[in-house]
Amino acid sequence: MGTILLLAGLAGCATPPAEQSEGPPTGRIVETAGGRTLSPDELLARLAPADMLLLGEKHDNRHHHRIEVWLARRLAASRPQGSVLLEMLTPSQQPRVDEVKAWLRGDPAVRPSRVRELLGWQAGWPWALYGELAMTLMRGPYPVLAANLDRDRMRAYYASRERPQGRATRDPRAAGRLEEVIRGEHGGKMDDGMLASMLAVQQQRDRRMAEGLLAAPKPAMLIAGAYHARRDVGVPLHLADLAPERTAAVLVLAEEGAALDREQADYVWYTAADGE
Repeated sequence: MGTILLLAGLAGCATPPAEQSEGPPTGRIVETAGGRTLSPDELLARLAPADMLLLGEKHDNRHHHRIEVWLARRLAASRPQGSVLLEMLTPSQQPRVDEVKAWLRGDPAVRPSRVRELLGWQAGWPWALYGELAMTLMRGPYPVLAANLDRDRMRAYYASRERPQGRATRDPRAAGRLEEVIRGEHGGKMDDGMLASMLAVQQQRDRRMAEGLLAAPKPAMLIAGAYHARRDVGVPLHLADLAPERTAAVLVLAEEGAALDREQADYVWYTAADGE
């Protein structure tokens, strides 16, 4: 039985989508250029004209996922959304995404858990955190695109240690900052060979995200981890090498206590730590 037929058979016994979150999420929004505090609506007004928007999250913070859902809904309501790209999806999942999204255009009542199964949603991205965002995007009238690499490609880059070319990408200062991030994320316990492999994989993932953003229907929004979105270590470096004439807005979601400036993001939305 084909997937679409199976989906159609499930529609009659499914439960309605989850209720939408009410009101803007809490937190403190800072425009890094001048240090001004913005309201959520002021932030929306600044982000709406952006041809490309990079939205960086802390993966395990529930407040960040609430903000992402709110932004996705409000931005799509304020102007046509061209596409959304997700780090949480890989190219091998794209056919499933396209098929399920086409079926959801008929607005069937369907269990979110069933959508998770049909997408082949990866367990490393807990559905309890990402489910509402995924359902919001999958029901939206715009393409949802895979922004990550498949595991076989990551393994190949890990083995070859091949890094992308480009002046900004190969800047020793940027590479040094990214190496510090990688060491910090892994407790500093790695030899030089492992560090070189992980640096290559991280930069190849960033290059893939940058290429995806440039090719995606506009306006395009990328949702990824904060280090992928940051100007000093992530996707913006690759955009500078691939299309220096193009501009992108960067919004990083961070927990209170983090120190981010204009070299890293245009806007920072500070929240409590998860569970607070």
